[in-house]
Amino acid sequence: MEFKDYYKALGVAKTASADEIKKAYRKLARKHHPDVSKAADATERMAALNEANDVLSDPEKRAAYDTLGNAPQAQDGQDFRPPPNWDAGFEFSDHGGNRGNPGDHSDFFEQLFGRAARAQRSQGRGEAFAGAHAAMRGGDHHARIELDILDAYQGAERTIALRSARLDDEGRVVNEERNLQVKIPEGVFEGQHIRLAGRGSPGSGGAPAGDLLLEVLFKPDPRWRAEGRDVHQRVLLAPWEAMLGATATLHTPGGEVEVNISAGWKAGRKLRLKGQGIPGSGSQPAGDLYLELELTLPPADTDQARAAYAAMAQAFPAFAPRSSQGV
Repeated sequence: MEFKDYYKALGVAKTASADEIKKAYRKLARKHHPDVSKAADATERMAALNEANDVLSDPEKRAAYDTLGNAPQAQDGQDFRPPPNWDAGFEFSDHGGNRGNPGDHSDFFEQLFGRAARAQRSQGRGEAFAGAHAAMRGGDHHARIELDILDAYQGAERTIALRSARLDDEGRVVNEERNLQVKIPEGVFEGQHIRLAGRGSPGSGGAPAGDLLLEVLFKPDPRWRAEGRDVHQRVLLAPWEAMLGATATLHTPGGEVEVNISAGWKAGRKLRLKGQGIPGSGSQPAGDLYLELELTLPPADTDQARAAYAAMAQAFPAFAPRSSQGV
């Protein structure tokens, strides 16, 4: 997808105040609105202005968007992919919403701030009290947090830093941060929400505060990856282990395990350790641990090693690895 420079779209500096953004948007809207402009691309221009204003007029979206703007590839019109979990740690409130329909926004906007992204953040939200003059429950807040896979196995208590934004008296975006002590339950999985009651926006008229919903993400780990409650772990085998079989002691998220690897390795082979994935919780059973067996070759970096490879070639004179390719 293409990166969208919203500041360039509105013709304002990155330090622009909320009032400057509002004035720039209104000026350009009067010029490019399809009811006024006769240009063939008036509708597209207006949609782009609305999209830029949606982001830059919202302190929370603007603060998150500004972090992406620091990336080297964040140039208007250039191909762009946000880093994994780019919005982890940003706290979004329920107020406001996006103007227009999903088709009015670019792919860039939809992936970062569109309905699917908002729905993922707001999953499990509570109901608010209605009525213009009645007591009103505070709005829920939503944030994504990154945890280690080991936290899901053992449970933990973590200090979570959340970033949010507000406007000061001059209409400038002020970034804020708060630290929370969060108890991570054993068996939590990626995509699950941890609800902290009363940690959202304060209520009015004596109504309770909203909740803070924390969506769990796992930090990238070269050792393991999770899919639901199942966990996958790469296991590297030497050629003699792959072909002759072996017994190996492995460090898994649940601790050390001893596994028997049978002879005759094949590409894509996996070993399943039932119930040794992320622990279950409530009525949900534990996941499984899948050991993905991969062949690795020792380097031929000494005379002895090179001689061993030469002896192997002589030991398998009929072996033709490219025969299936017609070579």
